[in-house]
Amino acid sequence: MSPAPPTRGPATGPPLVRRRVVIHGRVQGVFFRDTLRRRAEARDVTGWVTNRGDGTVEAALEGRRADVEALLGFCRQGPARAHVDRIDVRDEEPEGSTDFRIE
Repeated sequence: MSPAPPTRGPATGPPLVRRRVVIHGRVQGVFFRDTLRRRAEARDVTGWVTNRGDGTVEAALEGRRADVEALLGFCRQGPARAHVDRIDVRDEEPEGSTDFRIE
């Protein structure tokens, strides 16, 4: 029996990746979540973003590798009023999410 093919996007699209990211710094109250949502939707990246009780922002980003990496680049800088100290990133298995939401 052959192994299952890698998870793919559209029928002929590239493999999907999923990254979980926690953003530390002055990242709440600066439109981080909404800006990330708009950028994710523009790149056809799915997942979610939320404020955590410890003052960080956490997100799951799923899509084509280049698009997810571009969003991680945004997470390292944040919107204009944010000050990002660091981000923690880990790989996850793609879940096949279909939209991007703010939680």
